[in-house]
Amino acid sequence: MTIYAMPGHLIRRLNQISVALFMDRMTQAGIKLTPVQFATLTAIETNPGLDQASLAGLIAYDRATLGKVVDRLDARGLVRRTISEHDRRAKCLHLAEAGQELLAAARPHVEAVQPEMLSGLSTTEQAQLIALLKKTTDAGNTLSRAPLAQAANG
Repeated sequence: MTIYAMPGHLIRRLNQISVALFMDRMTQAGIKLTPVQFATLTAIETNPGLDQASLAGLIAYDRATLGKVVDRLDARGLVRRTISEHDRRAKCLHLAEAGQELLAAARPHVEAVQPEMLSGLSTTEQAQLIALLKKTTDAGNTLSRAPLAQAANG
């Protein structure tokens, strides 16, 4: 079997294409944002007061790397950290006004680039691929070092 027929290679390559298209769109819009930062800000927006460990589960990212992402977002004034009322060691995350503004500016561009990532497929095929990707991802979550939290599985 050639690597060009192996799911792992094709998924990795599609991820590269996806990230490149996302970054190109953000650059064209003059927005400094990566796909992981977008996912992070979106999850915080949807779940204000979320702690970093829960955030890592929601976006299926390892805690150590996500900590660095949150540090960068905090340094840019996009998120605020507060001390948890339930566990003084935990930090709760909230979007700062600048984070809300950045998400509002980025979201239309992110939504517009999604079809480009699957441009070789018909609308029906795009829907089928997304359904299959969700099914495969859901099945593989237990195998991951950064499993997606059940709350986000909808």
